[in-house]
Amino acid sequence: MSTILLVRWAVVAASLAASAFPVHAADHPAGRSAGDERPVLFVRPLGHYGRGEAEGLYPPVSLLVAPTVGLLSNASAAEGISPSTAQGSRYVARSNVLRLPSGRWKYLPAGRTASAVVDPDDPAAWQQIAESRAWLASGKVPGRTPEQRAAAERALLAMRALLQPNGAMAAGWTPGWKYNWPRDSSFAAAAFAHTGHDAEAYRMLRHSASTQREDGTWEARTKLDGSGPPDGRRWQLDANGWVPWAAWQWYRTAPQAGRGERLRALYPMILKAADRAAASLAADGLPPGSPDYWELATATANIGTAAPLLAGLNAAADLAVEAGRPDDARRWAGAAGRLSSGIAAKFAPLGYQRTADGRHGRDSAVAFMAPPFNAAPADLPRALDTTYDALLLPNGGLTPGNDPTAPWGGAAWTPSTAFFALAWAGTGQTAKARGVLDWVLAKRNSLGELPEKVDDAGRPASIAPLAWTGAITVLSLVALDGTALPTPPLRR
Repeated sequence: MSTILLVRWAVVAASLAASAFPVHAADHPAGRSAGDERPVLFVRPLGHYGRGEAEGLYPPVSLLVAPTVGLLSNASAAEGISPSTAQGSRYVARSNVLRLPSGRWKYLPAGRTASAVVDPDDPAAWQQIAESRAWLASGKVPGRTPEQRAAAERALLAMRALLQPNGAMAAGWTPGWKYNWPRDSSFAAAAFAHTGHDAEAYRMLRHSASTQREDGTWEARTKLDGSGPPDGRRWQLDANGWVPWAAWQWYRTAPQAGRGERLRALYPMILKAADRAAASLAADGLPPGSPDYWELATATANIGTAAPLLAGLNAAADLAVEAGRPDDARRWAGAAGRLSSGIAAKFAPLGYQRTADGRHGRDSAVAFMAPPFNAAPADLPRALDTTYDALLLPNGGLTPGNDPTAPWGGAAWTPSTAFFALAWAGTGQTAKARGVLDWVLAKRNSLGELPEKVDDAGRPASIAPLAWTGAITVLSLVALDGTALPTPPLRR
C-alpha cells in the first residue's frame, strides 16, 4: 500500500466515532436468559476511554471502516457517499442528487438500490429533484437566513433519506449506525412534526409501537427491518420518556381531522411506556441507574434518564386527558410529581450533574431539563451556563461530559453542543442559542451535511449526516423562528 493511501486510511480511521464488533457481555437484558446470549456489538466513541475499553469490550481503531459523508436517496432506499466521491462534488440544490466534478450527476433511481451516473439532462434525475423540492415545499423550512434555511433543508432531506418505508430511521448510513435508536427517532419524529411532515412523524411513532417490548421498554437499538436488536446490548430506560414525548409533540402539530383516532392507535404504546416509567421510580422518586445516551451504565440515577422520563410522564398524562383516560392521567401525573421532587432534591443541589451521587461530573443532558422537554426550574439557567463552560473545548464545541472515569477525548460532539442551542432557545436566551447554532452550522462538511463530531482542529469528523444532530438543529431553528416549541405541562 502506498504512503499516500496509508495516510488517507489513518485520517479516515481517526475521524470515526464508533464501529460495531462482536464481544462477550456478562450481563443479560431483561427477558433474555444466559443461554440465549448472542455476541454484543458495542459502539466505541473515539477518545472515550471509559469502562468499556478497560474491560476489553471495544475494538482497536485500526479495524474501523470508512464513514459516509453524504447520502443518495430515492425516498425508499439510500446509498452512502464516500469521502473520495464527495471530493469536488456538491448536491443539486434541495435534492439528494450529486453533481460530480465531471459535470455528470450521480443519483439513486426510483425503485433501485444502486446508484447511476447520468448526464445532467436526464429526465428521471430531474423528476427526483422536483419530487424532493415538492416535499420540502409541502412543509416548513425553518431559518431566518439563507444559510440557516439551507442547513435546515439539508437536515430534513438527510432525515428523510435515513427514514425507511416501515418507519425505522437509521442513525447514520455507516456500519454501526445503520440501526434504529428510539432516542434518535423520537427527536426526528418531533422535527418532522414541527416542520409539517405529519406522515413521516406518525409513521415513525407507529414503528416505535411495533418495536416496543412486552414489558413496555425498548431495546437500545433495533435492526431497520424491525426484526429485533442486532446484539445483546443492554436496553435503555430513557426511551420510555423520549417516545411519549415525541408522541405528544406530534399530537400538538397533527391536523385536527382524524387526530383522535390516530392517538388511540398509539395509546397502547403510551400506556405501557408510561406505566413502566412510573413503576421504575424508587422511594426517592428517581429511576434506577441505566445506560442513557452515553450508552454507559451508572450505579445511581443519571440526569440523562431522569429528565426524559419526566418529560415522557408529563406528556403521557396530557395525552391521557386527550384520550379520555382520566385515571391514567392522574397516575402518570402523580409519578411525574414524585420524579420532579426527586430531581429537585438530588440533582438540583449539584447543578444537575450527571449522576445523583455527584461523582461523575457535568453532563450535556442538563439541557433535557429545559423546554421543549421540561418546564425549566428556576435554578436551571445557572446550571446550563456552568455546564456549558465546563464542557467547552478549544475547538468551540462541547464534549458530552467531564466524568473523569469516562473521558471523551478532544473531539466535540455535535448533538451535545446542539442541545444547548435548543435549551437556550427554549429559555429565552436567543443570543446564546444563535451563537451555538452558528458554530454547529459552520461545521457542516463540504456537502453541507451535519457530522457527528468535530475534531480538535475544528474539522468535521466521524459520519455525516447524523440524524440526531439534524433533528436537534431543525428543532432549534423552529424555536428561533419566533414560535416557542411546546413543552408538556406538569399536571398536578
